[in-house]
Amino acid sequence: MPDYIDFFQKLLGTEHCIYDEESLEYYSYDHTENLRFKPLLVVKPKNTDQISQIVKFCNEKNLPITTRSAGTGLMGGALAIHGGIILSMERLNKIINIDIQNFQVTVEAGVINYHLQQALEPYGLFYGPDPSSWGSSYIGGNIATNAGGLRAVKYGVTSAAVLNLEVVLPNGEIIWTGANTLKNSTGYNLTQLFIGSEGTLGIVTKAVLKVLTKPKTDITLLIPFHNLEDSARAVTEIFNNGLSPCSLELMERNALEQVLLHLKDNSILLQENVQAHLLICYDGESQDELLPLVEKTISVVDKYPTEEIYYADNDTDKNRLWEIRRKAAEIVKANGYTIEEDTVVPRAKLPQLIKFAHQLAEKNNAKVVCYGHAGDGNLHIRFNHPVYKNSYQNPVIHAMLNELFKYIHTLGGTISGEHGIGMLQKSFLTIVFSEANLQIQKNIKKALDPNNIMNPGKLIPD
Repeated sequence: MPDYIDFFQKLLGTEHCIYDEESLEYYSYDHTENLRFKPLLVVKPKNTDQISQIVKFCNEKNLPITTRSAGTGLMGGALAIHGGIILSMERLNKIINIDIQNFQVTVEAGVINYHLQQALEPYGLFYGPDPSSWGSSYIGGNIATNAGGLRAVKYGVTSAAVLNLEVVLPNGEIIWTGANTLKNSTGYNLTQLFIGSEGTLGIVTKAVLKVLTKPKTDITLLIPFHNLEDSARAVTEIFNNGLSPCSLELMERNALEQVLLHLKDNSILLQENVQAHLLICYDGESQDELLPLVEKTISVVDKYPTEEIYYADNDTDKNRLWEIRRKAAEIVKANGYTIEEDTVVPRAKLPQLIKFAHQLAEKNNAKVVCYGHAGDGNLHIRFNHPVYKNSYQNPVIHAMLNELFKYIHTLGGTISGEHGIGMLQKSFLTIVFSEANLQIQKNIKKALDPNNIMNPGKLIPD
């Protein structure tokens, strides 16, 4: 540390170079299992130029850099597993420009998703991607993992909203990856290359994002199903009948029970014969426009055994339902369901995936709970094993997940829809990618980061 600390303190100021034990402990973990990896130093730059100088210095000294956003990741992407430097983006939190004429915004990577939504509100605009962690997660972190969210089924994941990125490359050079235009077929699509790259190819410092006119109203339905697999079948039926909800979430009974108990919410009565719920939202310009969609949805699900449908057409009721959904991951994790998988399959294959997940849990004497973005086939599966609570380097859990992922691959799915790969999933990439595909990815990493200083040990298999 004495060899390096002077450089960082002169560049950033002593208050933005942190290496006391308490701070290093705080930055040693994120929301991934129970893992701790202390960095040597945490630095907090305030702009792109400072980041460029930091990266250039670290590249010359072969110091690993782990870029950290809000630390809400679930795959260990922000953990300094090889020590080195944690580069925190928390000071790059400016909304630089809201261009209402062209429906785009320019933001720094440390802007919180929800803060961007609030800033757009007075203009009648909104930003499409809204991950469950939107109250704390940064736009830069959303870009790093190509985050989705509750509205992704209608408005797309992060990659659908990004027009252009400012990136600091591993040698310290600064580039813009694309253009601030809706169409661009000029050269390789570097913008999409950096989206989902988890800080392994460079550091995203600014982003130009598409925004949309905010719908004037919406309505939410909570539909209780007697049978879990029927709830998954109904998802496909809804879309096959020409309906396009902005959100369509599935919550297995166990997940909903745990959240309601934690929140001490008795507004929803859970009938004994109910196994799952679909939480569905339609948005538009008027209630008159939405009511026919609601009626059609009810007629579609009428073929399945259900209980009384709960309608939320005022802000209080709607906010309560969506809070229940957003809290699911946090609460079931606190209750021992610690191993979360971010699986995604073609939508019509959801019933098979749910059935297999329960069979796999039963075979391994574990509990399982399923919830997530059923509208786009993205299901979060959490296991509660009686002995093993973490998956990292655990052969028993590894074998379970290997079996799950191989089955998902046979369904035409893949192992991550929005959480990324990080350190936990990279050993499973050989299930979904050919050797040639993986070699291309390794070659890209080598070409951009020959010294392997950018988030080493993540995403790309060793």
